[in-house]
Amino acid sequence: MMEYPIGNHQAPEWNEAAIIALGKETFTQEADALRRVGEVLDGSFVLALKNLFDCQGRVLVTGLGKSGIIARKLAATLTSTGSPSHFIHPVEAAHGDLGIVRGADLIISISRSGNNQEVVALLDNCRQFGMKSIAITASPNSALARASDIVLHTPVEREACPLNLTPTTSTLAAMAMGDALAVSLIRLRGFRREDFALFHPSGTLGRSLLTTVSALMHTGEELPVVADRLTLGESLPEMVGKRLGGACVVDDEGKLVGLCVDGDIKRVLLERRDALDLPISEVMNQQPTTVGPDELALNALRMMEQRAEGPVTLLIVVDHESKPVGLLHIHDVLRAGLL
Repeated sequence: MMEYPIGNHQAPEWNEAAIIALGKETFTQEADALRRVGEVLDGSFVLALKNLFDCQGRVLVTGLGKSGIIARKLAATLTSTGSPSHFIHPVEAAHGDLGIVRGADLIISISRSGNNQEVVALLDNCRQFGMKSIAITASPNSALARASDIVLHTPVEREACPLNLTPTTSTLAAMAMGDALAVSLIRLRGFRREDFALFHPSGTLGRSLLTTVSALMHTGEELPVVADRLTLGESLPEMVGKRLGGACVVDDEGKLVGLCVDGDIKRVLLERRDALDLPISEVMNQQPTTVGPDELALNALRMMEQRAEGPVTLLIVVDHESKPVGLLHIHDVLRAGLL
């Protein structure tokens, strides 16, 4: 095992209960700290939200070290929820990155001590452009706080780190404050699931929020449709040939009157020796579950699984005239990877 010239090289006693207690202590300390931060929220939080809501430019977020990581996370969260944002490195800013700054922008600075020279210097430069500024800091009397228009105080008495050195509780408090801003903005803007999907078109989340029934349904030549005047025997070639496990049954005007699935056929074959001579209208389900083509596929899946009369594997897709335009199989939704 590689040795490092730090700490105690003696192997610890791996007492399970004691180790779990160490982990629980961290959770307890940080949870208590977050409650204290929430309790001190005041009018500054409201003012910060108003400035963010009214911002006509971008929201720039900055911080150095661990605070910089939290700043990147906040910038990403804001951008994905309708508030265009950008992380700006306080050091790189002094070497050309200030070129992105505009007076209509707003800057959020994150620093526990509030005395980081690079962050304060960036704020001073941004203020020359006429930008509004928000500080997230544990030190309300720091240089950063004094230079900012709005101060969001995140009081942290000590870090969860036993040495009270490693940024742990303080970074969590700053991240929670950023989340509180972002979540409040989501509600104030009336940001919807559909809006969220526009910014997340890829991956499972994006597909589940954007994929509609029309994108997955079987239509055209793939759609099995039989007339209600046919017998079961006359309908079988269409049902078997399309291989979807069922067929839409329509009247002479092409309107849906029922759905006949494999289970209906098996049931009647067991009950009647003359099953193939029966009208398809006597075999079909006269009240099938239907869905519109613009419905989200994920919602359609829930309809199949949570149907009051029992789960089904097929949904008929109908237009505004109650004419079948497609058939959605549960396997189509599952193959699309929407879960």
